[in-house]
Amino acid sequence: MYRLVKIKTKVKVPPTRFNMPLKQAIKESIAETYEGSLDRRFGIGLVVTSIEEIGEGKILPEDPSIHYPVTFEMLAFKPELHEVISGDVIDNTEFGAFVRVGPMDGLVHVSQLLDDFVSYDEKNSIFSGKETKRTLKEGDSVIARVISVNLGGGKESKIGLTMRQPGLGAVHWIEEEKKAAAKAAKK
Repeated sequence: MYRLVKIKTKVKVPPTRFNMPLKQAIKESIAETYEGSLDRRFGIGLVVTSIEEIGEGKILPEDPSIHYPVTFEMLAFKPELHEVISGDVIDNTEFGAFVRVGPMDGLVHVSQLLDDFVSYDEKNSIFSGKETKRTLKEGDSVIARVISVNLGGGKESKIGLTMRQPGLGAVHWIEEEKKAAAKAAKK
């Protein structure tokens, strides 16, 4: 889920930014530290939207930088349990499909793809349902539900997804279901 978070912290402005306007120097220092980094409290920092308060800077012994107490607002992404998300399949492997969800990737384990026996064609990188004949390939847009979140940082961060619930799955599956329901309603 995307959200605006307010953060109160101290920011270190190095001497290389002393020639800039103060607000710009602080914003660049914040961006360098927070944008693209993962924090368990707010998720991945995407962009600093505003600087709300700048306190008096302090120079510390043997440190050429100036340290400012700052309050700022940032757009962040943090997936929540049971949240329904949309994304695109970026990779299929024998154990599941990786889905790009905003700035992160989630995994739909093969057991969470379909309510059907699923086979994997390694040569073409495609999953197929035995009875439903549904397929899932790289590039397909999907709608999934978040079933597990572990923001441990680095390679430990994991998002588990499922597509085995009504209204979830590849977008072309959902469209087929809607057409079939409309056709059945006409009869």
